[in-house]
Amino acid sequence: MKEIFRIFAEQNKAANTVIIHILDAQSQETREQDRGSYYKSLSGLLHHVLGAELFFAGLFKEALVHNPQASKAIAILTGITPPTEATPDQWKHCAASLAQADDAFISLINALCPDDFQVPVKMKLFGGNPDTVPLSFLLQNLVLHNTHHRGQISQILDELKIDNNYSGISPEVL
Repeated sequence: MKEIFRIFAEQNKAANTVIIHILDAQSQETREQDRGSYYKSLSGLLHHVLGAELFFAGLFKEALVHNPQASKAIAILTGITPPTEATPDQWKHCAASLAQADDAFISLINALCPDDFQVPVKMKLFGGNPDTVPLSFLLQNLVLHNTHHRGQISQILDELKIDNNYSGISPEVL
């Protein structure tokens, strides 16, 4: 299971790196224009991806307190401050923070022991029902969440006729 999540974490980083590169090449106006998605703009979608990574790290913190290496990776994640405004400087901050978060998630996965994937994580969602879920379930949800929102970004870029084929599997992660 660890190897699968390592591949997911590495692929997540590779896809985010490509997306950041594509969006860096766009104007601030293109990144910030309301595109009709729930998070409105391209940068808004990527800010949300970053925010979710930080949110999930907060859920994992208590459950993995027994693992010093995992706790160290989580501390890096929970120490990242998401951007607060839609400015060029905040865009750079978001891109750098997402890269840092992706590296920390790879470190987190590498630090996990086989039993850690089944450790119960207290849920702060859905009114506490269920009260806990296995870490592996939340890791899967994080992968799906990020893929979903990168898909939204891809669809918007397709509409703008901006090449964005980042969906292939990077051979270096296998």
